[in-house]
Amino acid sequence: MKLLPFFCCCWWWWGQICLNLLASRAAKFLGKRISQRLLSSPLRWIQLYDRWWAQSLSHISNINLHNSSHCPKHNNNINTNKQLICLSILLHFSPQSVTMTAEAMAQEETQTPEVVVAQEGKVVAEGDMAVEPMESETKPKTVEKSSSYKEESNFLSDLKEFERKALNEFKAKLEEAISGNTLFEKEETKKVEESTIVAEEEGAEESKEAVKEEEKVEEEKVEGSTTVAEEEGAEESEKAVKEEEKVEEEKEKDAVSLWGVPLLPSEGAEGADVVLLKFLRAREFKVNEAFEMLKKTLKWRKESKIDSVLDEEFDSDLASAAYMNGVDREGHPVCYNIFGVFDSEEIYQKAFGTEEKRSEFLRWRCQLMEKGIQKLNLKPGGVSSLLQINDLKNSPGPSKKELRVATKQTIAMLQDNYPELVAKNIFINVPFWYYALNALISPFLTQRTKSKFVIGRPAKVTETLIKYIPIEEIPVHYGGFKREDDSEFTAQDGAASELFLKAGSTATIEIPALEVGSNICWDLTVMGWEVSYKEEFDPADEGSYTVIVQKGKKIGSQEGPIRNTFRNNEPGKVILTIENTSNKKKRVLYRYKASKSAL
Repeated sequence: MKLLPFFCCCWWWWGQICLNLLASRAAKFLGKRISQRLLSSPLRWIQLYDRWWAQSLSHISNINLHNSSHCPKHNNNINTNKQLICLSILLHFSPQSVTMTAEAMAQEETQTPEVVVAQEGKVVAEGDMAVEPMESETKPKTVEKSSSYKEESNFLSDLKEFERKALNEFKAKLEEAISGNTLFEKEETKKVEESTIVAEEEGAEESKEAVKEEEKVEEEKVEGSTTVAEEEGAEESEKAVKEEEKVEEEKEKDAVSLWGVPLLPSEGAEGADVVLLKFLRAREFKVNEAFEMLKKTLKWRKESKIDSVLDEEFDSDLASAAYMNGVDREGHPVCYNIFGVFDSEEIYQKAFGTEEKRSEFLRWRCQLMEKGIQKLNLKPGGVSSLLQINDLKNSPGPSKKELRVATKQTIAMLQDNYPELVAKNIFINVPFWYYALNALISPFLTQRTKSKFVIGRPAKVTETLIKYIPIEEIPVHYGGFKREDDSEFTAQDGAASELFLKAGSTATIEIPALEVGSNICWDLTVMGWEVSYKEEFDPADEGSYTVIVQKGKKIGSQEGPIRNTFRNNEPGKVILTIENTSNKKKRVLYRYKASKSAL
């Protein structure tokens, strides 16, 4: 019986190990809410453990009641063992590990997609039996968006009391610094030079005192006639110098701006509050820390001449490593970072081979960030942040020292000088080594920055992106409908439509083609595919033959979106047939457009 607490402790630790191994798989069966509630509160586990402990030791207290009452040491040992086990549970379920586990499970949990019902055309779902589709299957659904993804409001009326107070204090501090011309500290070299000059002057004065006393008599005679003229000239020169200094100070006050927004609060620039709130949020509304961060950012931009970086030209090979393309569901401009480009040894050496090249790479990355900021609307209610997509497919591993150094420098530069300008950081095609690299980088990231990370496995790239970006804005090589120099579809053609296909059922999408000579174009994709698919044209005239546009074929899971066109010579309709032969529900997204042929 004395060893029971020890065996209980071993049993409990073994249970926790098993729980961690099964947690990721169990989450999808338990559901998002249940798994988060179970894993986000260690105290809940301790309460359950307390109940079990009381039941397990009830017979011990009954048997050894007499011994425990006469031997308090035995009773204290049991309580101490109990406390140690509870402490071990708390250590095992640290807040950081619980948060990471909950976030990982939340990412694996499939969100309810948004259904866009087509205005034209007809969608027919057929099962094994002639049963009408349930309302729940055909009713449009909306994508559940994470509350953390939505940007905080920049309107003063929406700020909390302490946030408004911090902003006013920040503005007063900034106004005083800019008006007093103390925002930028003097260079240390000037201070050293001034101190050395003062020391030399003091030594020279001591050695020349005797000489000066002898020369004073003679100088007074000569200076008597020239003193008036010199004083007048000195006064005029001093006035000119003071006027120049005033002009320079005024220029400096007017030049204190960030991302094209004047920062002097008294000017009342519309976007000033938006910019200042970014620095406050990055420092959790600690005014002094936010003010120091702003000063360092302005000093860095001035010394590095960042305002002129947009006019610079860099190696053309870097253009494929990162680019801006489209917007997400909230209107954030999307920046794609393609790390697989650096798998080429030639490009890798060009970017990271030497310290000078790494510095050039960082400057190029600044240019890309500045281009993205130009697409933002830094005003209350406007879109004021970007969406970052980081594609790690074929990316060099963490064994590359130069890449690790450049990554660390880039993260530090962006985090210190571009606060709160990224709404989400989505990582796709994540390899196994990423988790080790993330463990090394994580200490250099703030908790707020880490909360914006989203991880997408290689098999879930399109599903991950479509939660944040509409399918028509996702590039075709990521499973979307967006193609370069697309002549068929434009942004004015509207959003894509979608339907859900139950396991073992068939759906048909009918595209009307009533005008003869119409050119019909359509895009279609199925999440995860593993379906049978065919295309055909059904004429309106019953005497005409059905035209096979695409023979029926099985499409695997790695297939990309399908685009096809058809020109009709008689009225009718194009029918797209999707048969779900798998045991999972499938999500089908499609769009089409009919235009009059020029021929």
